[in-house]
Amino acid sequence: MDEIHQRIKDSEKSNLTADPVSPGPWERVQIARHPDRPYTLDYVGYIFTEFTEIHGDRRFADDQAIVAGMARFRGEPCVIVGHQKGRTTKQRQLRNFGMPKPEGYRKALRVMKLAEKFHRPIFTFIDSQGAYPGIDAEERGEAESIAYNVREMSRLRVPVVVTITGEGMSGGALAIGVGDILLMQENSVYSVITPEGCSSILWKDRAHVEQAARALGITAQDLLGFGIADLIVPEPQGGAHSNHAEAAEILSGYLADALGLVRNLSPDERLERRYHRLRAIGEFAEKKDTRATGM
Repeated sequence: MDEIHQRIKDSEKSNLTADPVSPGPWERVQIARHPDRPYTLDYVGYIFTEFTEIHGDRRFADDQAIVAGMARFRGEPCVIVGHQKGRTTKQRQLRNFGMPKPEGYRKALRVMKLAEKFHRPIFTFIDSQGAYPGIDAEERGEAESIAYNVREMSRLRVPVVVTITGEGMSGGALAIGVGDILLMQENSVYSVITPEGCSSILWKDRAHVEQAARALGITAQDLLGFGIADLIVPEPQGGAHSNHAEAAEILSGYLADALGLVRNLSPDERLERRYHRLRAIGEFAEKKDTRATGM
């Protein structure tokens, strides 16, 4: 475990190099939402082989907003779970704009349980503005499905590598985002709420999205500093949408390194490390108020 932490720290040093012309938080959000940005199935086509998709949660339906299945990564059997937004209007409607319903999360967990059964590592790819907020999703237990996934993913005894490829928003992202290592692509974002949602709540309109994006600390660079993200995955010049093949090639190397960091741990060591990782998120230190005592 000490070696893993040291290797991550060494990678952090190169990722924290200041860039005076780097995009701001709101610009990163817009890049993360670029319609030509590669989605899960794009990365599957470039990085993995022998992908066989698995459909349905065996309870209600097959949610097309999440794709899941068996594949091979550099010859090794693995499992893939990820959001899929779609590009054309018809595809976006089919994929529900990448916003899963409860059956999507239950499908994802069903496939991850298969991975555990057959001792296969899991790669998840997150790119969603959140879980679908419709009444039908609420009627089928959306909050319960997200909470259940978070609990069960924390208990999986196989390696889980999570990658934020675009937007990782709210419980819609967290439901497939509990793992051993969290990678974030350079222009991806990760937050409890979208900047638009934050602006609507705090300022009662959406005119303050840039201020909200800054305040939320949603960029990969912010989250690396907070200790939530482990590694930042560089993107091609201009962003991942400018060159899918190059973006996939870079990401493939980081996935291999991340898997190598955790694969040799015993299941018990992996669970213990995952537990402490989750418990450390949100830690803060209180500053003692010395005004009354003068100390």
